[in-house]
Amino acid sequence: MKNKKIAVIIPCYNEEIAIAQVVADFKKYLPKADIYVYDNNSTDRTAEKAKNAGAVVRTETLQGKGNVVRRMFADIDADIYVMSDGDETYDIKRTPDLIAKLVDDNLDMVVGARKEVDLAAYRVGHRTGNILLTKLVQRFFKHNLVDMLSGFRVFSRRFVKSFPAQSTGFEIETELTVHALSSRIPMAEVETDYFARPLGSESKLATYKDGIRILVMIVNLIKDERPMLFFSVFAAIFFIFSLLFGIPVVEDFFETHKVLRFPSAFLAMGLMILSMISLLVGLILDSVGKSRKEVRRMAYLNYPVAGEK
Repeated sequence: MKNKKIAVIIPCYNEEIAIAQVVADFKKYLPKADIYVYDNNSTDRTAEKAKNAGAVVRTETLQGKGNVVRRMFADIDADIYVMSDGDETYDIKRTPDLIAKLVDDNLDMVVGARKEVDLAAYRVGHRTGNILLTKLVQRFFKHNLVDMLSGFRVFSRRFVKSFPAQSTGFEIETELTVHALSSRIPMAEVETDYFARPLGSESKLATYKDGIRILVMIVNLIKDERPMLFFSVFAAIFFIFSLLFGIPVVEDFFETHKVLRFPSAFLAMGLMILSMISLLVGLILDSVGKSRKEVRRMAYLNYPVAGEK
């Protein structure tokens, strides 16, 4: 980590109870790092306490964690970026281990996979949602990560500066993961402890509302990153229903030499046309997607690996 400029970036909203301790912990374990706290319209003393603890405090007025992360990635210049929430739930003393993993293995993202050390650390809905959504991404993007939604991560400069960042809320972790998987960017997980929030601190993650937003993000990412698969599913559905409605029409025609079910015939024909259109759309977007990935790859390669001097 010698001669490496390290930036700790902490998105925050109403975390006055924990933020000072989080900043102090990062100062202890990463004494040479620059620590940035981005206040996302807090209504308490988060910004004041972060500043008093020694952090550089900035503001992002667009509400939502995704908006904050996009702003942080754009504004801050460093060789290595450490991202963590300001709620004192992550095992900050493991940060040097995550950075060492990134540098030693020439990786571009290391995720702190959460291991519960307190039953109160995870709400049941959060735990279940994390498992289900992670499994869904595993199925479509072929990875073996166990904690896709962890907010404790370390990035290289080239990852941060080539990341498109379209999310607005808590779906940002999903976008970070899928971006790495789709672009085949080298990454790894390091198991870290996960603690309960301090007394009086409440999670900003809404189990159902944000779970649905993350699910929608996954569907959109499948459409964008694997369009042939996405539209082939619709093509297959339209094709099957076209056969279901069309086969009886064809059977009647062979028996009577007449079309006796005009509505069914038109519906079957329309569904078959939709099936062909869906397939063509998938083929076209797949070609466009390959060009987008090439551009993204070239932007990514403009920056040196984390392990280089």
